[in-house]
Amino acid sequence: MTSAPTTTQQRLDERYGRTPGAERRTRRLMIIAGIVFAAVFTAWVVWGGLSGTNAELEVRDLGYANATETSIEVRWEVSVEPGTSVSCAVQALNESFGIVGWRVIELPASPERTRVFVETLRTAEPAVTGLPYRCWLT
Repeated sequence: MTSAPTTTQQRLDERYGRTPGAERRTRRLMIIAGIVFAAVFTAWVVWGGLSGTNAELEVRDLGYANATETSIEVRWEVSVEPGTSVSCAVQALNESFGIVGWRVIELPASPERTRVFVETLRTAEPAVTGLPYRCWLT
């Protein structure tokens, strides 16, 4: 038989789990959770740093020219590790920023790091701008 708590505060602490044993369990769980978090975070940082690709891809919009009612000429620059092939999606936009022309261009590998490209896009209506939408390694 257990002895009954003698004070109101002891009865409340026991009822709501505020005992010395409960505090130790909570502290122990928090320490274990912290250790698990640190281990997972460290593994993620190591995995991301060691398994990522070393190839870097940079794309820079150089503008557009020769915009007509049905076409626009888009210029852009691609910088990538020599010998890496790239694909780029190029788009033409109207005055409401709606896409009126689109093409995916495959750029073959080259010994040069930085290259400039010019592509003429056919448009469904007059375009007010043209630019590379996105490029990716292939």
